[in-house]
Amino acid sequence: MNPIKKHFSLFAAILGLLPVASPAAESSPQADTKPNIIFILLDDAGIGDISAYGCKYGVTPNIDRLAAEGMKFNSAYSGSAVCAPSRCVLMTGQHTGHALRRSNQSKVGLLSLPAEQPTVARLLHDAGYATGGFGKWGLGNPGTTGVPENLGFDVFFGYYDQVHAHEYYTDYLVRNSVKVPYQQSGNHTWKDYSHTHIVDETLKFIEENKDRPFFCYAAWTPPHDEWVIPDNAPFSDKPWPLEIRNYAAMVALADKDVGRLMQKLQELGIADNTLVIFSSDNGANDECVEPLGSTGGLRGYKRMLYEGGIRAPFIASWPGKIQPGTTSDLKTTFVDFLPTAADVIGAPAPSSTDGISILPTLLGKEQSKLHDALYFEIYEPHFQQSVRLGDWKGYRLGTKAPLELYDLKADPAETTNLAAAHPEIVSKIEAIMTAQHTPSPYFDAPEQSQKDTQKPSKKKTKVKSVPELLNEENDGSEPDKK
Repeated sequence: MNPIKKHFSLFAAILGLLPVASPAAESSPQADTKPNIIFILLDDAGIGDISAYGCKYGVTPNIDRLAAEGMKFNSAYSGSAVCAPSRCVLMTGQHTGHALRRSNQSKVGLLSLPAEQPTVARLLHDAGYATGGFGKWGLGNPGTTGVPENLGFDVFFGYYDQVHAHEYYTDYLVRNSVKVPYQQSGNHTWKDYSHTHIVDETLKFIEENKDRPFFCYAAWTPPHDEWVIPDNAPFSDKPWPLEIRNYAAMVALADKDVGRLMQKLQELGIADNTLVIFSSDNGANDECVEPLGSTGGLRGYKRMLYEGGIRAPFIASWPGKIQPGTTSDLKTTFVDFLPTAADVIGAPAPSSTDGISILPTLLGKEQSKLHDALYFEIYEPHFQQSVRLGDWKGYRLGTKAPLELYDLKADPAETTNLAAAHPEIVSKIEAIMTAQHTPSPYFDAPEQSQKDTQKPSKKKTKVKSVPELLNEENDGSEPDKK
């Protein structure tokens, strides 16, 4: 991509020490080795689900501790507004105008990454890192070129298929393309719950590789639907629909497991040599906006390229390297992870990347290389493009559609379209959209898309806000599996 170099930067959300008071860790056995890199990626968690970003309904103490002991980014973005393309951006360092996966589905069905695709896992593996992924893959099912073990991972455990990842009480998970069966008790216990096994395997990988550099991609599935969990405490008594209580509890569970991971680093004495990044793959579902405020008051939600669909929590922790309690307004997206990882280990980034290294920002140094702009496109529920250019945000529904223009500094919720008043900014953003969009044989980019910019084509039943529910019963409808 044209180095989007203006005031933007990538994700540096490393997780650091852990909350509990534990015995002082002994000096790290990796003290003189390259640092470990952990990327924790939640699925469908909105910026308003994390209390470090102002969550209204609960607290996430372990994630908050990462922010307190590391750096919190205020203008970070995911790779896309839906899971598969966002994960593709994260792994490849290519934005959605260049990447293979630009939506969950294409004109020819699911697209698998080619085996020769440069990825952050391959980069680190070739540099001598142990590489493990745990949770949801979504970039190639068993039997295709895009399985993670073809793309730099020594091991991947969890869900290869993105729809299978919606089944928390599944009778099998997958390890390196081989099914691992689980006997379900029928009682929906924690032992039956897939996330239990995925986190256990995450921690096992870290322990087994404590004496060598490792890359751990913790692509955990909560709080993606199905919204089910063995115990929805501490929200069991809330006057919300069952699914909303479960969703909130799934966020709390993910936070608890962030704590478990950080505690494991402390126990192994490797916390000081580990860069931890925490984020989410896209904005929250629209059903969670009114009752929980999961998009933090931003416009839009999952599948929309307004801020609520792509603005992401992004926190990085690296004891002794990242100054505790710092914040950054650097504008960054998932494209920056691959070049940042390359910079961390002193290796060149692939020439195909659209990202930049944000390591200087993480280390408190001058970020001399900046993005000119940040570019996004998506094809569900309809074609959309958006660009972040400084404080300006452009959005349109087709390659020739009228551009909407917002001043995010004055209007972060994108309520007032200023396009008519700033034709010169409109022209600049339209030129960026044209330059950054490479046509793909797998997706059609129409000149004019459908006009409904607010509701996905396959919408779940709307969930009312808490005040509306006090005297009403939930209708019991199930969420869309897609």
